[in-house]
Amino acid sequence: MVLGISLQTFTLIHVLLSLFGIASGVVVMYGFLSNKRLDAWTAVFLTMTALTSVTGFLFPFGGATPGIKLGVVSLVVLAVAFLARYPLHLAWRKTYVITACAALYFNVFVLVVQSFEKAPALKAVAPTQKEPPFVIAQVVVLMIFAVLTAFAIKRFRVEPLTRSKSKAEAA
Repeated sequence: MVLGISLQTFTLIHVLLSLFGIASGVVVMYGFLSNKRLDAWTAVFLTMTALTSVTGFLFPFGGATPGIKLGVVSLVVLAVAFLARYPLHLAWRKTYVITACAALYFNVFVLVVQSFEKAPALKAVAPTQKEPPFVIAQVVVLMIFAVLTAFAIKRFRVEPLTRSKSKAEAA
């Protein structure tokens, strides 16, 4: 039991949060590449991704697992993304893009790990996740994210919001 619900139900909630985080993150990445802020999608992405990390800490594991360590790093990266996006109103635009893309990458990294752990066909070709198919998959994902992040930094040129514009838009 976790938070009064069965481990199976909690795991399903955690996985759904992660999938919503990845899906909304892909939309946010599209926004970067097409120079659109996509404010609502950004809020969903940052929230779902943070909830994914937080719920990951609640699983009944002993000690500091690689997943726990990645969750800590992810939350730090998300905190910087949040700071750059909201309180700083995109004044740190490049920092925001890099950290948002990194947070999405971490979620996709874990998706690949879990796919090789849970999908029988993938587990058969990389049972210890040290075999070439697993390594190749992770390197390809990393390369895709490196290229997309570089393009996102160049293409996302939305001007930072000034405090007066932010307050005027809120009214």
